[in-house]
Amino acid sequence: MTSAVATAPHSVTPERLDLPVSGLSCASCVGRVERALRAVPGASEVAVNLATGRASLRLDRAEIGAAVEAVVRAGYAVPETTTTLEISGLSCASCVARAERGLSAVPGVSAASVNLATGRAVVRHPEGAVAFDSLAEAVRRAGYEPVPTSDAAAPDPAGRRAEEYAALTRDLVIAALFAAPIVVLDMGGHAVPAFHHAIESALGPTRLVWIEAILATLVLAGPGRRFFAQGVPGLLRGHPDMNALVALGAGAAYLYSLVSAFAPHWLPPGTAHLYFEASVLIVTLILLGRTLEARAKGRTGAAIARLVGLAPTTARVIRDGAELSVPQADLRLGDVVRVRPGERVAADGTVVAGASYVDEGMVTGEPVPVAKGVGAPVIGGTLNTTGSFDLTVEAVGAETALARIVAMVEAAQGAKLPIQALVDRVTAWFVPAVMAASGLTFLAWLAFGPSPALGFALVNAIAVLIIACPCAMGLATPTSIMVGTGRAAERGVLFRNGTALQALRDAQVVALDKTGTLTEGRPTLTDLVPAPGFAENEVLSLAAALESRSEHPIARAVVAAAEARGLAPGAVESFEAVPGYGLVGRVAGRDVAVGAARHMARLGLGLEGFAAKAEVLAARGRSPLYVAVDGRLAALLAVADPIKPGAADAVAALKREGLAVAMVTGDARGTAEGVARDLGIDVVFAEVLPGGKVEAVRDLKARHGAVAFVGDGINDAPALAEAEIGIAIGTGTDIAVESADVVLMSGALGGLVTAIHLSRAVMRNIRQNLFWAFAYNVALIPVAAGLLRPFGGPLLSPVLAAGAMALSSVFVLANALRLRRAGGA
Repeated sequence: MTSAVATAPHSVTPERLDLPVSGLSCASCVGRVERALRAVPGASEVAVNLATGRASLRLDRAEIGAAVEAVVRAGYAVPETTTTLEISGLSCASCVARAERGLSAVPGVSAASVNLATGRAVVRHPEGAVAFDSLAEAVRRAGYEPVPTSDAAAPDPAGRRAEEYAALTRDLVIAALFAAPIVVLDMGGHAVPAFHHAIESALGPTRLVWIEAILATLVLAGPGRRFFAQGVPGLLRGHPDMNALVALGAGAAYLYSLVSAFAPHWLPPGTAHLYFEASVLIVTLILLGRTLEARAKGRTGAAIARLVGLAPTTARVIRDGAELSVPQADLRLGDVVRVRPGERVAADGTVVAGASYVDEGMVTGEPVPVAKGVGAPVIGGTLNTTGSFDLTVEAVGAETALARIVAMVEAAQGAKLPIQALVDRVTAWFVPAVMAASGLTFLAWLAFGPSPALGFALVNAIAVLIIACPCAMGLATPTSIMVGTGRAAERGVLFRNGTALQALRDAQVVALDKTGTLTEGRPTLTDLVPAPGFAENEVLSLAAALESRSEHPIARAVVAAAEARGLAPGAVESFEAVPGYGLVGRVAGRDVAVGAARHMARLGLGLEGFAAKAEVLAARGRSPLYVAVDGRLAALLAVADPIKPGAADAVAALKREGLAVAMVTGDARGTAEGVARDLGIDVVFAEVLPGGKVEAVRDLKARHGAVAFVGDGINDAPALAEAEIGIAIGTGTDIAVESADVVLMSGALGGLVTAIHLSRAVMRNIRQNLFWAFAYNVALIPVAAGLLRPFGGPLLSPVLAAGAMALSSVFVLANALRLRRAGGA
């Protein structure tokens, strides 16, 4: 079959194109890229701007791919971006395949993914290379209607689903009202012969036929029109979908009934039968299935709807000393917002006055309200409980934590898992295969069926068309992902991409960073042992001055200890952080170094005087640090970082799940082993530099298999990227961890166990859905074709086939909705 959307129509007039080019550093780069672009056939007016990093040229848009390839061959790159479209009119997996083919055919598009459950397409292409209008036109040529998600006037997904549900409900009611008299007149007459004779006597056979024909026409031309309006154009283009199957089935029954009623002489003797009731019940039952489906789809996106609904519509802003109520969208950075008891926080910010307890459960998954005082961060959308406070707005719009959470969840819900590849390959040919099976069924019954063969052939061919359900196959994976990722978000677990669900299910070992992951990440100074000739306060003051330039948790502990003693840090004249070792600098005219034992060794300082004491402190789970002043070892410090509540329970739960658990840390071996012993972790990689964490991940991978690495997402970025699944410990306002696949919003390790449970539950649910969808079609299409009849089996009427098809999609959606209870209460 020739694809009608295999290629997009080319523009014949060169257009002005503007492409970003990364990697430009000098005039030579500019010349090289310009020469490469001028060599592209049809290119003219080529100009590359080094300052803006962009290339401008005139070129037939169909040749944009050649221009991008020319830039790449020259040694540079054109950054890719994504465009998202909402697509209305998608009804089954065949629609998805057709829309994807149409979008992929647009010149410059490198990948297109369409999600049936969300009705959304994500198109990847070089930035500036593809116009939205080109994508929209491709969608229209495929038979659907695009809506840009960036359009402020465009309806939100939840609103669109509500409108779809309302329209389907209206059509279902109308169809049922008009179909009911036909069913009563036809089927009632067959079930109760006396009723048939009474009606025929009262109305007359001709008038009875006219009533059924008129009512059937109203059903097909009214509520059933959607199937013909969407199915027939696809059929004519050679890309039939589910609507085409329904249109063929109901239309064939209707037309055959019209011929039987008003031109029976056109048919072989004995074959003139009425199937008006089949045509209207097919439409009514499939509308019932789609109505239930639309209702269930609305519930699959309930988590995102609840998240979006957290943001208040107005905020109380203090401006010029007066309290004003302004729309939330009008908030500006730096505004001071007052939050009263029982209100939701209007935006991300920092408390500048007052105190309260804030319930962050909907964002972090933790049900216990968190104390907030001056200087504490707060998240927009969270619920203030008792007190009142003022905050300074630090993020608005798409930059707020809530907006980024919603964006992450939507991105994950729109993703396709590797398991979907098989479904895509099958559904690409499914509807044409069903039509072929229906045609063969018709011919087989016509040739070998009992008299009247034409009636048997028609009924069974229609049953094959109607019972096939590509909808169930198309919904099997995306609905489970939608519900699962939404449920995860409610539990404080953000899957940044859908593939993380499948990857986490396959993990064999979990590797955990220590500081901030297994421990609180808020160490306190517990010991300070000065070397002979140095005073405690002198050393602490110098160390705190240097540490004040660092954001490391241990640095904050040293600074806090100095502040507690009322020590004024000296002026820092120079500062350098040596990754994996420590700090060096000059404070108040003195050379100061602070860091681990390896830092002192790197500086050529011996630790013999402190070795025994450091060993004792490390065995007690404290981290030894050293201070050197003017080239001499000045003091031994010890810092303790308390283990997070629930960390030991989480490690035990991971082991019960059959996972190996390891700790990877840069801390001294004695300290690391002390923490590991308390937590029940058997495998420890200690004294590991940031680059060494990657080697540790590779070592675990070789020994156990797929690795899930859990860290803070910043210092651990290389290891997060190396692992099959990277999991970042996040806080409410620090969630955009680019190197992680999963973010645990609350920072509690219980979220890791929840993530693994949800991953396994989602993948199990997807397998169940796919098994049902494929088994349903494999088992019932032959039954509908009548293959069991020669063995004494039943024939399946088109009405029963329509009911079975409708229930198939509803079953898949209902099964996916069970995930709303997964992952704990």
